[in-house]
Parts: sequence; structure tokens; C-alpha cells
Amino acid sequence: MTHRLALRVYYEDTDLAGIVYYANYLKFIERARSDWVRVLGIDQRQLKAEAGLVFAVRRLVADYLKPALFDDMLEVETRLSALGGARIELLQQVMRDGQVLFTADVTLVCLDAGGKAVRLPAAVRAAFS
Repeated sequence: MTHRLALRVYYEDTDLAGIVYYANYLKFIERARSDWVRVLGIDQRQLKAEAGLVFAVRRLVADYLKPALFDDMLEVETRLSALGGARIELLQQVMRDGQVLFTADVTLVCLDAGGKAVRLPAAVRAAFS
């Protein structure tokens, strides 16, 4: 499944040159991941409250290809690339008019309340599959 989230670049997202500040791409892809998980029917607050489980970014490799600018309309695309026992690997892209501006290979891990990696619950695994 490919998930898409549209967003606009606001003044607060940019630097003095009107270009999206590099760290804000991480906020954009985080927002898209959260929305994707919600669309899949996974309630992260409930998962934490009932099972003590959370998702955390373990690894992220990013490529900044072209700048996004103030007032641009962007689309963040999120795709599952691999699913392990406790690991979720994603490919995320930020695009403007179909042109890829930024890519990230993101590895998430499922953690228990003590911060230890644990297997994804069956229902969560099924939602991602």
C-alpha cells in the first residue's frame, strides 16, 4: 500500500532564502508516517496504553535532491519496503508536481515500555501486511 499526504510549505518551514529548512523534511515525513499508521487502523495511543508498545525511528538515510520553497504544495509518499519481527522498513519521498525533492529510507522498531525491541503484535503486523 502506498500512502500519500498533501501539505503546503509555510513561512515557518523555510530559512532566510525561502527554502525549506533541511530538518523540516523530517517533520513532514513523520507527519505522513503518523497519518499512514492511523489510516491502517492502528491507534498508537491505545497500543501504548494497553500493551506499552511504541514505534521509534532506529535508522534514517536521507537524500536532499531539490529544494522545496515557500508556498509549494507537496506530497509525501510512504511505502512499506520490508517487515521484520520487530522492524518496519519504509521508503518515503517528498514530491512537488510529481518531481522527487527528498527521499528517506526509514527503519522503525517496535519497543516495549523499557525501550527493548519486541515483536510486532499479530494485529499490527496484519495491518501493515
